[in-house]
Amino acid sequence: MDQSSTVENRNEKAVIRVANLSKQVISGDAPLVILHEIGFEVMSGEAVAIVGASGSGKSTLLSLLAGLDLPSTGQVWLEGTDLFSLDEDARAALRARLLGFVFQSFHLLASFNALENVMLPLELAGDTDASARAFEILRRVGLAERVSHYPKHLSGGEQQRVALARAFVTAPRLLLADEPTGNLDAATGAAVIDLMFELNRERGTTLVLVTHDEAIAQRCDSRLRLAAGRLVESARAAAG
Repeated sequence: MDQSSTVENRNEKAVIRVANLSKQVISGDAPLVILHEIGFEVMSGEAVAIVGASGSGKSTLLSLLAGLDLPSTGQVWLEGTDLFSLDEDARAALRARLLGFVFQSFHLLASFNALENVMLPLELAGDTDASARAFEILRRVGLAERVSHYPKHLSGGEQQRVALARAFVTAPRLLLADEPTGNLDAATGAAVIDLMFELNRERGTTLVLVTHDEAIAQRCDSRLRLAAGRLVESARAAAG
């Protein structure tokens, strides 16, 4: 009874549950296996690093967790909802409600200034206080003086901070980040990662981070290592 209760309570706190998740595509005449029977859980408030060599399936896994791609087999539950039992519109609605995204390429709209880029997800959600909320998060990431600047007038680090602000402004339960420092120099990347972890702690967001940087992975609560599409390690990161 006690053991059953423990399992039930653990599952109630799982923001992500993945079971037997596989992805394959046809390459020439043969199937190409990108992911093979992946399974894991991510608890509320955790920071989890997905690591592995280029081509190991990291970005594909992140796309599946967001419902941006469909698996060949397997299931993903986000806060208890079976993601692939939903149609495309319902998955999009779930993403809008639960998820924030940060990518290696900043994906800012060139014709929108920093404030307008951050306001966009709030406006799409019908928020009547979008401007004030967007300004406050831009102030938090150190860009209060740059809100009227367009992406072409911002440095790479500033653009990624705008992207972080846009990801966090909706107070997502879950943030998915795909190599967020990949287009930044080492010093700027380190500052952006520091900011991401600060925002993550402040707001209690669950973070799943794809990275090739082992030092960043060590800062996370746990680490998932992929090799040739298989999950070969699932471990707590070393303390310190």
